[in-house]
Amino acid sequence: MGDKLTRIAIISTDKACLSTPPDRTLPRYPAYLQAKGQVLGLVGSNGIGKSTALKILSGKLKPNLGRFDDPPDWTDVIKHFRGNELQNYFTKILEDDLKAIVKPQYVDQIPKAFAKRPDKTVRTLIEGNVSDSMDNHQEILDVLELNHVLDRDISLLSGGELQRFAIAATCVQQADVYMFDEPSSYLDVKQRLSAAKVIRSLLRPDDYVICVEHDLSVLDYLSDFICVLYGKPAVYGVVTLPLSVREGINVFLDGNIPTENLRFREESLTFRIAEAADEFMADRSRAFEYPSMEKTMGNFHLKIDEGDFTDSEIIVMMGENGTGKTTFCRLLAGNLAPDGDQKVPGMKVSMKPQKITPKFEGTVRQLFFKKIKTAFLLPQFQTDVVKPMKLEEFIDQEVKTLSGGELQRVAIVLALGTQADIYLIDEPSAYLDSEQRIIAARVIKRFIMHAKKTAFIVEHDFIMATYLADRVIVFDGQPGIDARANTPESLLTGCNKFLKNLDVTFRRDPTNFRPRINKPNSQLDQEQKLGGNYFFLEEDKAIEHRGTAAGAARSGATVLDDEDTSDEDEPDG
Repeated sequence: MGDKLTRIAIISTDKACLSTPPDRTLPRYPAYLQAKGQVLGLVGSNGIGKSTALKILSGKLKPNLGRFDDPPDWTDVIKHFRGNELQNYFTKILEDDLKAIVKPQYVDQIPKAFAKRPDKTVRTLIEGNVSDSMDNHQEILDVLELNHVLDRDISLLSGGELQRFAIAATCVQQADVYMFDEPSSYLDVKQRLSAAKVIRSLLRPDDYVICVEHDLSVLDYLSDFICVLYGKPAVYGVVTLPLSVREGINVFLDGNIPTENLRFREESLTFRIAEAADEFMADRSRAFEYPSMEKTMGNFHLKIDEGDFTDSEIIVMMGENGTGKTTFCRLLAGNLAPDGDQKVPGMKVSMKPQKITPKFEGTVRQLFFKKIKTAFLLPQFQTDVVKPMKLEEFIDQEVKTLSGGELQRVAIVLALGTQADIYLIDEPSAYLDSEQRIIAARVIKRFIMHAKKTAFIVEHDFIMATYLADRVIVFDGQPGIDARANTPESLLTGCNKFLKNLDVTFRRDPTNFRPRINKPNSQLDQEQKLGGNYFFLEEDKAIEHRGTAAGAARSGATVLDDEDTSDEDEPDG
């Protein structure tokens, strides 16, 4: 029983739903344990109970066992799980025999927690958390690239620096249960992979590591098992039994649990990349160009190679944080002037900024009527944009009361509803859950194709970026000091260049075509690096491989699939 995977799913009944005031979140308290010494990943929509589950497992929230009118005390809870692994777990939590640490979801709130501390430097706060038995302190600072901010006040850190600080402060402590709530927020692709490596370095035979993550490629790379959470957001949540990483993510995307014969989403989510390994084909008669230019801001210098774009094209900008992607957007939008006498073509631009601050006094509907009334009332815009983004759930709420994910969806609709020639969309996946990210990507792609416009998009979620991209601009150089924006290139060559810089290889899942990160030094990883195929899109090889396997099977030979031999749920390192 010690390493048995266990779960609870207590679901509110129809009677409870009817008796609960409509303005309150209906109770749903899932909690589960994973096998020791492995990483359990949690995937599900926002508001389905993932963070609630972490609070229960950390002992900060007591499950009510469905007794809404007469909540149980901890004695009743422990008695309820008699004979179950959770009985022993909760007993240890209450007696302080089991230490659980949670990396919080909202890292931007961290400075407020230390506001009254006299010394709030990163060095002081991290060293104050270091356990005597942990010898990973300096290694974690190196991998997470925190050494240059050690003497900086925590209130002066950026979102990405706060996220890395929170991960480091969690990992340097000695604990029995480590929980990470959305560790990739604010981080670029390189930093997300570094964070995943640090989290996996915590694995010890008797410890639990649980991670909530919306970036499916990072979740895939990080986890050994997956639990899918489904239900109705803010009403109830159900937890599946633990599944293998590939099966768990594919179940989530398919919206169907075969073992339970249960469908929880009407349609499946797939990732067919139209231009696979081919060059993007566009109408060059409608091509526009921008010149090579440079921009210096303080100590940061950005050099931009000349490029071009066409109607109905999406160009995704890939690069580390601090390499000038947002600066490039602002130059194209005309919000910044390039150095020298270079001029950007005068075109009408609509921009969704990276940071969204709700200042509008009124409801979401009133905001749309004020800003994009013409587009908002068009049946085509309603069908292609508004309805898929599910704005009806909060369209009559005050803008200032919206959550981060709701604000993000409103900002995307506002940007697309504004008449423009070019749409600049900065990090559309921020604050969105996995399902909302895929829907948002579909909405943006469909809109750009139908409207025959051009979009430049900054995105760190690799699955979303590759789904959206017709072509890619790779940003490289030294973050915050000197960077370069290369000329737009095909999805395949651009991703190869970007991933080669990260020393990471991707393959495609044969079921739904989503990009998957190969485990470091696995057979596929080594083969793709030798062949220079860091971003693997070819289907012919997979089909040929399956044909070879089928022929071998008929002849009685044993053939192991690449996926099984090299990457499926193989521990990292």
